[in-house]
Amino acid sequence: MPELPEVQTTVNGLNTYAKGLTITDVWTDYASIKYAGKDQIKNSVYFKRFKKEVTGAKIIKAERRAKNILIELSTGKTILIHMKMTGHILYGKYSQLKTSKGNWVATEPGALRDDPFNRFIHFVLSLSNGNHLALSDMRKFAKVSLLPTDSLFESSDLAGIGPEPLNDVFTEKILIERLAIKPNGQIKTVLMNQCVLAGIGNIYSDEILWASSVHPLSVVSNLKPAQVKLMWKQIKIILVKGINFGGDSMSDYRNLDGKPGEFQMNHEAYRRTGKLCRRKGCSGTIHRLKIGGRSAHFCSRHQILIK
Repeated sequence: MPELPEVQTTVNGLNTYAKGLTITDVWTDYASIKYAGKDQIKNSVYFKRFKKEVTGAKIIKAERRAKNILIELSTGKTILIHMKMTGHILYGKYSQLKTSKGNWVATEPGALRDDPFNRFIHFVLSLSNGNHLALSDMRKFAKVSLLPTDSLFESSDLAGIGPEPLNDVFTEKILIERLAIKPNGQIKTVLMNQCVLAGIGNIYSDEILWASSVHPLSVVSNLKPAQVKLMWKQIKIILVKGINFGGDSMSDYRNLDGKPGEFQMNHEAYRRTGKLCRRKGCSGTIHRLKIGGRSAHFCSRHQILIK
């Protein structure tokens, strides 16, 4: 699932390419009877209202809240997109094939058209400059809905999310307070809890804990102040690093140009099972274990378990 750096990379791309443009048309094939009555475009009745309200609206800006993309419109509404497991947004010229399924394809050769992960188009916004925003979503888990901008953060999608770790106001004291919400929790799971902190998932929690010398099974209340302080510093360092590398494309994430990020080339723990730890002076190896149904990768030597 795209995490904070991937979502922020996408938002940066939206502000570069789509800000100030007008939405001229909307298409989706997400419709499913399973979503009848739901406030998202997979409900065909909802999509008809969605299409009517966003067509003709200008894109004011895009921003991020946790793992959600928020596209503010000139009509006082905001499009919320959660990319879920396999979604990513692409920008370019697309055409709709004249087939029964009406699939969309990029019109020019390159990453948008040729990368197989960019071919699962299920939602398209046509733009006033002749280009498109296309959501590729192999497993069709993504969510798209429309919310009033003035009450956006009171919605069920965004209310209750923890603080943004890259905000200047996110201090060590705030991290201590947030971790205290789950004192008996294992730190790997707590870091990924969106009610505790916004935007951190499986990849970046592994990297943060590796850099902080904290074992993923360590109980929060047993962490030492020095470990929490280091963790606070590493949260900021590693998330910024993820953004600077354009996100992580170990799986299928791609940026708006359809190209992969490069953070996966700089993993220290995530999916390095059996490999030697690259920490200077450490003779450990990277191990993998399951915590709450998720994988955790850690060094067997310098990440000390505090029960």
